[in-house]
Amino acid sequence: MHWSRVRGESGIAQKKPTRQPSNRVDSVSPDRLTSDQPEFEQTKSSCQCLTGVIDMSIPVAVNLLVFAGLIIFLSRFRRPKYSLSRQVLAGLLAGLAFGFGLQFVYGGGSDAIAATLEWTDVVGTSYVNLLKMIIMPLILVMMIAAVVRMREVAALGKIGGFVIAILVGTTMIAALVGIFMANAFGLTAEGLTEGARELARADVLTGRQDTMTELGLADMLVRFIPSNIFYDLTGARPTSVIAVVLFGILFGIAALLVTAEDPDRGDGIQRFVETAKAIIMKLVHMIMALTPYGILALMTKVVAGSNAADILNLITFIVASYLAIAVMFVVHALLLRLNGVSLGAYFRKVWPVLVFAFGSRSSAATIPLNVETQVEELNVPQPVANLSATFGATIGQNGCAGIYPAMLATMMAPVMGIDPLSISFIVQLVAVVAISSFGIAGVGGGATFAALVVLPAMGFPVTIAALLISIEPLIDMARTALNVNGSMTAGVITGRFLKDTSGDVSDTGASPQTVVD
Repeated sequence: MHWSRVRGESGIAQKKPTRQPSNRVDSVSPDRLTSDQPEFEQTKSSCQCLTGVIDMSIPVAVNLLVFAGLIIFLSRFRRPKYSLSRQVLAGLLAGLAFGFGLQFVYGGGSDAIAATLEWTDVVGTSYVNLLKMIIMPLILVMMIAAVVRMREVAALGKIGGFVIAILVGTTMIAALVGIFMANAFGLTAEGLTEGARELARADVLTGRQDTMTELGLADMLVRFIPSNIFYDLTGARPTSVIAVVLFGILFGIAALLVTAEDPDRGDGIQRFVETAKAIIMKLVHMIMALTPYGILALMTKVVAGSNAADILNLITFIVASYLAIAVMFVVHALLLRLNGVSLGAYFRKVWPVLVFAFGSRSSAATIPLNVETQVEELNVPQPVANLSATFGATIGQNGCAGIYPAMLATMMAPVMGIDPLSISFIVQLVAVVAISSFGIAGVGGGATFAALVVLPAMGFPVTIAALLISIEPLIDMARTALNVNGSMTAGVITGRFLKDTSGDVSDTGASPQTVVD
């Protein structure tokens, strides 16, 4: 209820005549009190609003107390005997339990859940922002360090060529898997429900599509080249990551050439790069210590903020997507096994990285843990690990740039009068997916950007991507884990291929054969 001043027929507030002072105390009606004492009106209105807020916040306060208790519980895992994988897994399970608990107590779409998530998002969003803060400096320093460590420019082309070939090759396989799954489950865009949220998202994506369709392949390649490195360091463009990668490579090559001309300066350059890298990695470890709490908040939002009805309506697409992702994990395992890698040892060591990627939904944010695991656990040479982790966050993402856009295009094909099983359609789609996989941002929403590139290139509308917004987070978690596993697979296999020339690859003396039989 809102209190308002007395208004005349014209709608303009009318001023009452000033009353003469009197010693007699008259009874005051609410109407007269409203007009004569606006200060009391505001005070009473504020009190009523405050009372309502207090009443509404009681369940929210209880929820936040439980959330705080979970944070205290997770802090008990900050002991040396608990590895990072156990800490992350504990945060993930706690977030799942808390999210399902909110759904069970309040039901989907509850105001209490929305108000609770508004505050828990402070933890989750702050954690994600900290990860974003270090992504660009980390990529830049890691790329420079990788090139400088190689000592020879020729080694850069050899390593980069292997890594990119594996990433793009597995993405093409992922596209085929996505096409097969969409056809096997009979998925089609016909009959998908368009709610208010989906229609609003469709309008936004259609606007972005108009921008993307104005860019040809040549224009897309030009966008990879940075014109202002400081602008790209802010992550302002979808291709900013690959632009920073290119700048880091060029900077490293220039450092190698200076070293060749003046060895004394080369030693100073090496010390400077290693010092900058040590500082960045220390910052990374500081932020990674917050991972369990960030995963707790992020998983709470995913589970509690999901609409059960929407999930049930699109359960077939979810199942098909997860099966496609599982098939690609098997493909990665086969590639590793063919190269003599022990699968049990490999997955045991990369498990913490995959859990982190699953919870954070960001391939780029996983780069530091990815590199550290490759170097320290899998004994992949440092330059190879740097290149594979960084390239894998922006090139050839098997889940976001491979499976997802391929499934959407296959679902749209029957609507557009195209046979999704025709050889010409499959070949064209796989080729488009391979080309468009360059420069896809390794952050949440990267799959949508990939769809904005692939669907218009196939002549399809992008509205289908908006229709799946309700279940996007549920699938994106597994896609991100697949993307990261693909980059680590590329790193391990590249290390195996180059083991005979490890002197050209790394001067650390690390052997890339720790996880072999």
